[in-house]
Order: sequence, then structure tokens, then C-alpha cells
Amino acid sequence: MLIIPKNIHDALIVHAQRDFPLEACGILGGLNGLVSDHYPMANSDRSNEHFMMEPKEQFSVVKELRAKGKVMLAIYHSHPETPARPSEEDIRLALTPDVSHVIISLAGETPEIKAYRIEGGIVTPEPISISG
Repeated sequence: MLIIPKNIHDALIVHAQRDFPLEACGILGGLNGLVSDHYPMANSDRSNEHFMMEPKEQFSVVKELRAKGKVMLAIYHSHPETPARPSEEDIRLALTPDVSHVIISLAGETPEIKAYRIEGGIVTPEPISISG
């Protein structure tokens, strides 16, 4: 389970809406499933159908998290026009072990956020709890 503070949950939606119609992306860090750090990243592909984070920027975030004694808990991205479920491309490119994949959908009247574990091409929904 991912526990996401309400202020970070709301910031994910704001980031997705700000980057619309492109996919927004970023990293969530913390410990033991509790998200404490939010790192919005640039979508270097500048696409509304897929995202790519700059490796240098990712490495910098992971290094900062380690310095704080934390880990990367999730990679997040938005789906501007499709539901909050992994696409075939999301599944194929989910190569980082032991992280959640959080998807923010802007397809409906209200934004929707869902989390998944994706390992070896197998997608498992992961519960999210919003705290605070």
C-alpha cells in the first residue's frame, strides 16, 4: 500500500493539469510505503502518449533520496485522455524493480489516481491511502 499525504496527492493532480495535454511525470520518495517527497520531472519526450525522464535528473533524485535515508517508492505519470491503468507501453517499460507505478488520469470529469505494481509484465493493483 502507498500512503500519500493529501498535499502531495493534490500536487500530483496540479502537475498533471499544468502539463496537459502532455503527460506529466515524476518520482515519489519515502520509506515503508509512506510518501514524503515529491519530485516533478520534465517529460523529455514532450508527448501526450508517453513519457521519458532524463536519466541525469532521475539519478540526481535517487541520490538526494539516499542522502536523506529514503528510497524511490513510485514513478508517476499522467494519462491526459485515457483511464488510470497501465498502457501496453507502460507495462513494457516498467523496468525499475520494487517501485509502484502511479497513474493520474484526466480523462473523466474529476482526476483519478491509481497505483500498480508491474513486475515481469504482470500488473497488480496497489491500494492508495490518502493521509492528512
